[in-house]
Amino acid sequence: MFEKLINTDDSKTTILIRLMIGAVFLSEGIQKFLFPDILGAGRFEKIGLPSPEFLGSFVGFFEILCGVLVLAGLLMRFASIPLIIIMLVAFATTKSEMLAKDGF
Repeated sequence: MFEKLINTDDSKTTILIRLMIGAVFLSEGIQKFLFPDILGAGRFEKIGLPSPEFLGSFVGFFEILCGVLVLAGLLMRFASIPLIIIMLVAFATTKSEMLAKDGF
């Protein structure tokens, strides 16, 4: 059971997808620290989330950590959980207002 949780598929398509997704999250996490006013705390403050300074660093850290894990193919199932949560919150905070106004 535990071995199934930590192993990943080694097919070429899985590796390609893993590299693309890992690179996106790794680069986005790094950018949250390089450009905090635009992509980190400043963006979270603009959206209206509480404690934007903490959240910017928190989300950036998990994007970097989980992006590296995805790139390396380590603990993929565990690393994907925070990334899914990050994407759901990002969708809910940035796109829900637009969808409510304009519809699907």
